[in-house]
Amino acid sequence: MDAAPTVLDGAHAAFIQGGVSVIVASRDAHNTPTLVRALACRVSPDRRRVTVFLSASQAAALVAALRAIGAIAVVFSQPSTHRTIQLKGRDAAFTPLAPDDRERMTEQIALLVAELTALGHPEGMVRAFLDFAPDDVVAVAFTPAEAYAQTPGPGAGERLRR
Repeated sequence: MDAAPTVLDGAHAAFIQGGVSVIVASRDAHNTPTLVRALACRVSPDRRRVTVFLSASQAAALVAALRAIGAIAVVFSQPSTHRTIQLKGRDAAFTPLAPDDRERMTEQIALLVAELTALGHPEGMVRAFLDFAPDDVVAVAFTPAEAYAQTPGPGAGERLRR
């Protein structure tokens, strides 16, 4: 069986692992949406899998929906430019954290703190907003089946070009 084609190029993978806001959404069996802010993400070396990191205590409804349905949509947005990418998948699954994932989360959060403080948000408030308990983190991996440019403007909603 052939592997699914990647929808991300190297530049897209670098962008979503940078100083961006990450929002993860799904739905339950009754199509009720649920979403939560993710802490960071990891893209596999072949760019075929994306893993997002969630605070389990903040994401109980989302965790239940992902376990039940497996459908996932993730939006990555850079606050200073509103550049936004959306990924969608159908095979969300919980996976163990890799040895360097906590460091990855800390680094990506630091980049987002810098992004938001440069826009005038108080650093203490931003850090409190993005704070997490390391033992409360769960990892959700999925295969991006669809990718869209969602930056406001004439190209919003178009499939991402590689």
